[in-house]
Order: sequence, then C-alpha cells, then structure tokens
Amino acid sequence: MFAESAALRRVKPSATLAATDKARELQAQGRDIISLSVGEPDFDTPDNIKEAGIKAIRDGKTKYTNTDGIPQLKQAICAKFERENGLLYKPGQVNVSPGGKAVLYNAFVATLSAGDEVIIPAPYWVSYPDMVLLAGGEAVPVMTSIESGFKMAPADLEAAITPRTKWLLLNSPSNPSGAAYTRAELKALADVLMRHPHVWILTDDMYEHLVYGDFEYTTIAQVEPGLYDRTLTMNGVSKAYAMTGWRIGYAAGPEPLIKAMGKVMSQTTSNPCSISQWAAVEALNGTQDFIKPNQTLFQERRDLVVSMLNQASGMTCPTPEGAFYVYPSVAGCIGKTAPSGKTIATDEDFVVELLQAEGCAAVHGGAFGLSPFFRISYATSNDVLEEACRRIQRFCGSLT
Repeated sequence: MFAESAALRRVKPSATLAATDKARELQAQGRDIISLSVGEPDFDTPDNIKEAGIKAIRDGKTKYTNTDGIPQLKQAICAKFERENGLLYKPGQVNVSPGGKAVLYNAFVATLSAGDEVIIPAPYWVSYPDMVLLAGGEAVPVMTSIESGFKMAPADLEAAITPRTKWLLLNSPSNPSGAAYTRAELKALADVLMRHPHVWILTDDMYEHLVYGDFEYTTIAQVEPGLYDRTLTMNGVSKAYAMTGWRIGYAAGPEPLIKAMGKVMSQTTSNPCSISQWAAVEALNGTQDFIKPNQTLFQERRDLVVSMLNQASGMTCPTPEGAFYVYPSVAGCIGKTAPSGKTIATDEDFVVELLQAEGCAAVHGGAFGLSPFFRISYATSNDVLEEACRRIQRFCGSLT
C-alpha cells in the first residue's frame, strides 16, 4: 500500500499551481474563467533568445553539460552581476540550476540539518517554507503588515534570530506583495545581520528588472559588502526575459556553497537543459532594449489594477514597488455573505466564492502566510485586467 514519506507529509501542494489547475479545469468544462493566479509574463520570449536556442539545436549542443552550468553561461552571469549589481564573482562561484526553485532547493538540501531555522518574512512565496521543510529545516515566519508596506523591520529580524538560525530568505521585489526594499531599508537589515555572523542570507532577486517609478533597485550584498562571503544572490531569466518554460535559474555566492549545491545536482537533476543554457547566454549578453518598455507596460497594468480594486467595496489595495502582483486586503469582506449563501470567514472563502460567482481565479493570502489578503497577478492584457477587476467589484458589491 502506498504511503508518503515523512518528509513529504510535512509539506503542502503549491497553492498557486492548485489555483491555476482549478481555473483550467473549469475552462475545460466551458466556464468563462479569467485566471489571475499564475506568475508568468504574457509576453513571448524575445526573438534573439529563441534564435539562440534554435541555433544550439542545429549546432548539436544537445549533450550533457557541466552539472551546474556551461562555462559560457557562467561567464555571462558574472558579467551581469558586475554590470548591473557591482558584484564581482568568478565562474567557480556561480551555480546554474533548472529554474530558480531548483536553486533554492539545492541550497537548502546542501546546508540544512534537522532543527536548522530559516527566517522568512511573510507574506512569502508559497514554496519557500515547504522547501525548507523538505530539506529537514524549520521555517520561521516573520509577520509584516499592510501598514509597513509588507516589509520586515530590523527589530523583528533581530527578535527572530536564534543560535539555530541558518538562513534569512529575502525576496525583493516580493512575490506575492510586490514590496521592494530600498537601499536604506536593506542597510538597516544588514546592520542586524552583521551582528550575527552565523546567519547566511539567500536573496531571491528574480523580479529585479520589474521595479517602477523612480525606485532604485539594490541587492543586499551590494549594499553591505561585509555580507558578501555569506550571501547567495539568486536570480534567473524567467520573469524579465519571459522565459518561464525554459527553466534556468542561477545564483552566485561562496565557492564552498556552490560546490555543495553542485554535489546535490550531481545526484538529482544533473545539468539544466543544454539548449536553454545557450538561450540564457543570449538573454544576458544580448540586447536588453525590451526590458524598459515591458517595465512601462507592467507599471500601467499595476496602476490600472490598484485603482480599480480600491473602488471595490471592503477592499484595500496598496501600490507595490515592483514585480507583477498586488496583494489586496479583504478585511472589509470578512463576515459577509456571498451570493451562494456562504459566509466569508477567511480569505480562502473569498477566492473560492469569487471563482464560483464571477469566474475569476486568484490565490488566497493564507497560502502566503498572511491573511486576510489575496494575490492577483497582473501579467496579462489591460482588457483582461479591466474585466477581471469589474468582476471583483461586482462580487464585492454583492456581499451582504
């Protein structure tokens, strides 16, 4: 008889993938569904990157590669970190994995022992705590608030650190809130970390190129060079280059850690896709001209969604600094009754009833560790977003 392992019983399935799958299921049944649950740009991969992948196939670059990345991609990553972040790395300090999720998992498996703690500001990406649990560690959430802009205060970080703390996992701009830390805010957190030399920092910079207005992006090892030797700076090509399906994530950090992550890969995935790696070389080395126009378009979408959701009864939607998500509060809807007759007691009830009543799919805030909120991805067209927001307004107006 089948039985899950003890490690697997510690974790939950991904709520974002579950919401997306449910939307697809209803669409297959003929329902008119708008899904705002998936974190994926609606743009196509730029042509120069696609052509690099096609050329790699034609040139026979279809064999096994180095376990943790081809030299050409590692060089491109080193150049990117120097050019954009002022961080100097050697190829031996770089890991390339099959997606950003694999980078995180490899780092945790390589470093966590039973009882080790990982501090994770909430709201957090749904996979963070469960990957920590799978690797044998313990996730330690630090609650933020809408009033703080969903950012962790230095005093809260200080209070969460114990002798068992192994990592701080920092995601800026954030999935799900879009919150991004300023240079001054990062420096204040870094000052705390400098007092605790046993704590390592894993910074997830996947949404680096998706910041808006006059916000200046910085990463923590750039702000505080004293943390360089215990920081793993993670990024990837999925979001800025619209390459989610190509599955290339990368990170740079201390060479012993990078070697340990490669050891994990040698017994699990082996190398990332060879063709995707050559496409990623072109993504990082080739033209970046499309990034700014895409940024502008995402900002327009953000402003549209924030404006319309703030017109919905019982809802408050902050304006995020980056990424392509909003994280509205539905506190004003809790306790009300949906058209189905069900009382909305939680944010999960809210998104379930929203999907049932209006065919609009989103992800409840409880999945991200902070309620009562829900996450919307605005990585789709203005027309779709306007219709989705009208449905949300109509649903909120129908609550009694």
